[in-house]
Amino acid sequence: MSARTLERTQVVAAPLDEAWRFYADPHNLEAITPPWLRFRVVSAPAALERGSLLRYRLRLFGVPVRWLTVIAGWQPPRTFVDVQLRGPYLLWEHTHRLSTVAGGTEIYDHVSYRVPGGRAVALVVRPLLDAIFDYRAERTAELLSSTS
Repeated sequence: MSARTLERTQVVAAPLDEAWRFYADPHNLEAITPPWLRFRVVSAPAALERGSLLRYRLRLFGVPVRWLTVIAGWQPPRTFVDVQLRGPYLLWEHTHRLSTVAGGTEIYDHVSYRVPGGRAVALVVRPLLDAIFDYRAERTAELLSSTS
């Protein structure tokens, strides 16, 4: 099965440097992940850089999942890329791009992913990803506007 794509764009009312600091702190990922996933950062460096390893755990349909990603690209304060090394996907490559725009910072997410199990599984996974990224957008906007 070929890779699928998820793209999202949002503008937050925060300057670029503040939005970058928020994303550069790996523990903020817990704050922008839906509670129903019971997502936790198991280990992460205090400061991210290219090559940083991040270990997470979560529950998907009640099943515990461990996830290991590497920061494969790091270009502060504009972009970074995390790539799954071990986890629930056959492929997960998430590019985050931040840009200054009128009213704050545009946050663009591009995810290339491939799921095990083919089309049937992909049809179940896509609505879950949409719900996760909807939640992320809402929480990111709330958290960044409260720090401005």
